[in-house]
Amino acid sequence: MTEYAHPEVLVSTQWVADHVNDPTLRIVESNEDILLYDLGHIPGAVQIDWQKDLNDAVRRDYLTRPDFEALMAANGIANDTTVVFYGDKNNWWATYAFWVFQLFGHANARVMDGGRAKWEAEGRPMTKARPAYAATPYQAHPRADYKIRALRDQVLAHVQAGQPLVDVRSPAEYSGELLHMANYPQEGALRGGHIPGARNVPWARAANADGTFKSAAELRAIYEEEQGLKPDDNVVAYCRIGERSSHTWFVLTYLLGYPSVRNYDGSWTEWGNLVGVPIEK
Repeated sequence: MTEYAHPEVLVSTQWVADHVNDPTLRIVESNEDILLYDLGHIPGAVQIDWQKDLNDAVRRDYLTRPDFEALMAANGIANDTTVVFYGDKNNWWATYAFWVFQLFGHANARVMDGGRAKWEAEGRPMTKARPAYAATPYQAHPRADYKIRALRDQVLAHVQAGQPLVDVRSPAEYSGELLHMANYPQEGALRGGHIPGARNVPWARAANADGTFKSAAELRAIYEEEQGLKPDDNVVAYCRIGERSSHTWFVLTYLLGYPSVRNYDGSWTEWGNLVGVPIEK
């Protein structure tokens, strides 16, 4: 992993197995399929539900600073706790949870390379027991939307300035043929297509068959040699609701070391419903 720009953010399944009982560590499982946790998880891991725990219950936004602090306290996570994320589908939702944690400044965070699938494939222990941790005090930073999150007006200005965007959805979504991935409900937007000028790089291209991330050289070949991105670019990534694009945000920010990457979590369910914004097919 030393070839990555920030290798410290990735840990192996063996590293997690060696540290599973470390009291300064909290393992967090975040999945698309929230029922997986109850079927079995890494011993000591807590579940953070991307929808129930990380999103506001009423308006389309993330939880507030006090609510984030309460979530951390309830899971026994202190400011100095090392949080290791893992989950299903190539760590798709694990990187989403990681990204939300970064909105509140919890920098001491890692991702288990290969996620849940690799842990299971290696026959490592799993349990159905839910851990109970003593509540901890936690003081979050103010939510730093301006650093790693792009809002719709900022994206429109980004487009008008000719700055690079990465559409991480499937080619059929990018072309406007579908509004969501195949075999998912085709809903959420009134128009299909993509934001003008966006490059289409499906998020899962950054992962190997076993769910681990591709090498730095392979990632540079995709994003730089093939797509023409440069490390000093100001990049906005988006998908349908911002979860797949958080995976690409993680890759560009931590594995390739791009200093200016933002995730547009409004993504296509917002852009495809806006009146008067430009759309390409």
